[in-house]
Amino acid sequence: MPISLKGADRRKARVRKALKANANGRPRLSVHRSDKNIYAQIIDDASGRTLAAASTVDKDVKAKVKNGSTAEAAATVGKLIAERGLAAKVSTVVFDRGAYLYHGRVKALGDAAREGGLQF
Repeated sequence: MPISLKGADRRKARVRKALKANANGRPRLSVHRSDKNIYAQIIDDASGRTLAAASTVDKDVKAKVKNGSTAEAAATVGKLIAERGLAAKVSTVVFDRGAYLYHGRVKALGDAAREGGLQF
């Protein structure tokens, strides 16, 4: 019997399925947004390893931003994940927004990662 998924889980699965079809071996830039913080990881799905990670919980970011739930904080995390990704020799990724719309904090993170040098 198939497992019944709720709305957010269904959207997340649909986005992930489309990403896997178009990834062509590129790592995935996964975004998780909570009420207070935002997190980003560059994940190599072939080996199951996290290549780079950044969040508003990091000491570097926490010192720069007052509140972790703003678009400004998300942009700071986007720039940091781009730096760490390029340091890990990753220049092209697939953007995994999860169940979130590409709007607000998620968009700010994505745009800042692009400005930082990641291509997606």
